[in-house]
Parts: sequence; C-alpha cells; structure tokens
Amino acid sequence: MKRRFFLLGAPAVLAGCAAEPIWAPDNEVNRWRYRHDGPPAITLYTMISNDTDAGAHSGLMINASERILFDPAGSYHFAETPERNDVFFGITERIRDFYERYHSRVTFRVVAQEVIVTPEVAQTIYNRALNFGAVQKANCTRAVSTVLQDLPPFQNVGVTWFPKTLMRDFEDIPGVKERLIFETDEDNKDLALKAFNAEAEFNARQATKAAN
Repeated sequence: MKRRFFLLGAPAVLAGCAAEPIWAPDNEVNRWRYRHDGPPAITLYTMISNDTDAGAHSGLMINASERILFDPAGSYHFAETPERNDVFFGITERIRDFYERYHSRVTFRVVAQEVIVTPEVAQTIYNRALNFGAVQKANCTRAVSTVLQDLPPFQNVGVTWFPKTLMRDFEDIPGVKERLIFETDEDNKDLALKAFNAEAEFNARQATKAAN
C-alpha cells in the first residue's frame, strides 16, 4: 500500500523558502503570453537518469487561460519565456518542444504525462503556481505536487519529494496520456540552448527578409 502525505488547502506552504525571487515586468510578460487552443490540461514532466534510473526533476505545464510552465528550482531559462518565480510564460508549441528536448539527452530521459481537466481546475492550478513563490533547490517535486492538492482528478496524488513517486501517482489517473522523450545529445544542456538560439535567430532573419 502506498504511503501518501497531503497538505490540504495550503498550496503556498513552501513559498517561504529562501530562494531568489524573479519577477519579469508586465511589458515582457504581456509580449510573450500564449493561449493554446487545446483543451485545459495539466502535463507533468519527469526527468529520469538513464544511468541510475532515479528521478531527477519535475516540471508542470499548465494550459489554462494561457499556457505556462511551472519549473520550480529548475535550470531552464530562455529570453522568449519571461519568468515570475519559477513560472514561465509564452509556452508555445515551439517552446514546449524545446523544453522537452532541452532536458532529454544521453544521460536523461523525459516522461510527459498529460491529464485533461476542467477549466476551473486548470485555472486554480495556474493561480497556485503563480502565487507559490520562488522555490529552493531540491524542492521541485514537492512544489509541483503541492499545487495539485485536493483538486480533481488529483485527489490521490500525494505531496512528495520524489519525482518518480509523483510520476507513478499520475499513472493511476484515468485518461492520462503518456509520452517518452529520449534523445542521444551530449550531456550538455548549454549546447541545446545555443542550437535553439541559433535557429531562432536564423528564423528571425528569414522573416525580416520576407517582410522586406
């Protein structure tokens, strides 16, 4: 029998951790906001070591009134996705694809688990993530699991420190859709970021030429 730990009605319990706050200005956030036309959904990302099979990190993509990424205590940063305390705005399909490939490399694989929810649940999780506050290192999974508490269909998802424990709880949610992202890039996320930046700059130049 699984042991489960719940923090009911207190999604911001960990917000007092002494992590460095980041708050992008309104003009940057408004510039990059993105509303995805898919159904309201929550996607859990679990990064798993290919060497040890241990869970390494958890992130949460939230499609509500707009699509955002809650990546607490993570290493992901990109100019096109302004950040407010571990919440990133502007999660287009292009950025979603980059986030997945940024974390997937020869030493790590990524499991994506999508759950369709009601608009009300999606917006509640959106608000909890945005109000959670900056998250300390090693608290990523606990932060992600906390913002899901006491909401359907996550009633049986426990608050946990462990990425694979949270992933297994998601496996039991009816209707969950799971994908595996596995690549063989070098174990250097900076290379993935440089390649993505180069592609973005090239596309911008091509768009400018076409406009002229």
